[in-house]
Amino acid sequence: MKGITRFSNNLMERYLPDPFLFVIILTVVVFGLGLGLTDSSPLQMVAFWGEGFWALLAFSMQMVLVLVTGFVLASSPIFKKGLGKLASFAKSPGSAILWVTIVSLAASWINWGFGLVIGALFAKELAKRVENVDYRLLIASAYSGFLIWHAGFSGSIPLSIATEGHPFADKIGIIPTSETIFSSYNLIIVVALLIIVPLLNRMMMPKKEETVTVDPKVLVEPTVEELPTKENMTPAERLENSWILSMVIGILGIAFIAYYFANNGFALTLDLVNFMFLFLGILFHGTPRKYLNAVQEAVKGAGAIIVQFPFYAGMMGMMTASGLAAVISEAFVSISTVDTFPLFAFLSAGLVNFFVPSGGGQWAVQAPIMLEAAEMLGSEPAKVAMAVAWGDAWTNMIQPFWALPALAIAGLKAKDIMGFCVIVLVVSGVVIGLGLLFL
Repeated sequence: MKGITRFSNNLMERYLPDPFLFVIILTVVVFGLGLGLTDSSPLQMVAFWGEGFWALLAFSMQMVLVLVTGFVLASSPIFKKGLGKLASFAKSPGSAILWVTIVSLAASWINWGFGLVIGALFAKELAKRVENVDYRLLIASAYSGFLIWHAGFSGSIPLSIATEGHPFADKIGIIPTSETIFSSYNLIIVVALLIIVPLLNRMMMPKKEETVTVDPKVLVEPTVEELPTKENMTPAERLENSWILSMVIGILGIAFIAYYFANNGFALTLDLVNFMFLFLGILFHGTPRKYLNAVQEAVKGAGAIIVQFPFYAGMMGMMTASGLAAVISEAFVSISTVDTFPLFAFLSAGLVNFFVPSGGGQWAVQAPIMLEAAEMLGSEPAKVAMAVAWGDAWTNMIQPFWALPALAIAGLKAKDIMGFCVIVLVVSGVVIGLGLLFL
């Protein structure tokens, strides 16, 4: 395993470009495939690309806030103490890898945005406390928890088809989560991954002489701004350093969170996670000035998200409008039988996910083809939907799009962790594929 890991890491470090170059290469690939596999003209492909370029603006802002609000919350004294207490359970590099993987998997199953941020923040805290732990593997282990998000409480596909009036209700009706998220086959796959992925990450630990420990500069805390004395403060500075203002607005935010849970149950959304992170951060930092100082530090890592997400939106526009996603899906459907169809639905979704990195957007593209094929073959639509959901989550392991927030928090590049993630992809693909095929 150490030899395979070394080979994979060397391969990624040598050949994987920066995520910005990666998205440009993928854009060119999709453009070429659209010309070759559909009847779209070059001008049409350009139009599809440009018209879709800004389709993810709202989502891009959500992801920026996931990074910023999560980072700010983690930098608060109370939260740092809590993460430190949790990290104190890890006494060795091996236990640190196991611990961060389990926490990240559990958090991602509850909510993908929560898991994505908490995993990276916890990994960073572990790196401060555990000596000789490979920082690359630590962050990769944190990111590997994201593997099971679409099989959990925030899975966009199972939640969509369980909602009245969803786009495909006329064809498949309302499918409750008892047949998707809480079905026996899905829970067995989740439990299998909860056991296998932490052990796999532990097995990938490099030899001591090959271990890459954390650069102290990555973990340095932001310099605390020296505050003027009360006697020298202007009225504006007194407001900026007033704990009363933070308490008032923070309590107002907490009141809404309580109201939301009372009316909706424990139904976390990305907007609610950001809302919780934001207002808890305000409360935990104590004063508006301390909170704003933390925000200024946090936004430094948001540049990659801001620049790259529109390119993925443009790719999604080309994939959907040209019919290229449908062509790929139909190719897998054509070689399927009633028994193998969930497996091929999973594989096709994994491939499409490279170019349409949005669970909801991918389902909108693939569902008409997959559900019609399921009806023809006699497959259960609930299982087909979960196969697509698993495929969407699966190839996120080697899709830099979703790793950007974690990488920004960690201060690493995609090529630093992708060697480990490739191995997680291969092993988890076998586990998920066998589960969909035989369970």
